[in-house]
Amino acid sequence: MNLLLTEVFQRHPDEFILMIYDQAPSRSKSALEIPEQIFVETLPPYCPQLNPVEHIWDELREKYFPNLIFDDMAQLEKTLIEGLLYFEAQPDIVQSITGFDWIVRNI
Repeated sequence: MNLLLTEVFQRHPDEFILMIYDQAPSRSKSALEIPEQIFVETLPPYCPQLNPVEHIWDELREKYFPNLIFDDMAQLEKTLIEGLLYFEAQPDIVQSITGFDWIVRNI
């Protein structure tokens, strides 16, 4: 998770980032090195319907992994990176998928 936070910080150094995630032990705030402009908030336990990233994964699976078989892990990783870079370059699409009322209202 710290690698992800570092990568997000490096790619978006001048933006305020609200990152919402579940309460997996590896993502406890005490275990993370959180950059200043990234604010992290955890979801209540047992509420996957509130997790906006689930909608990103659904979109990623639908658009980049429809009934595909990969010859090796490198091909899978290449496709995953392609999809994630697409979403990174399309903030309006990400906002439309993840902009739940309870998130947008509280920003």
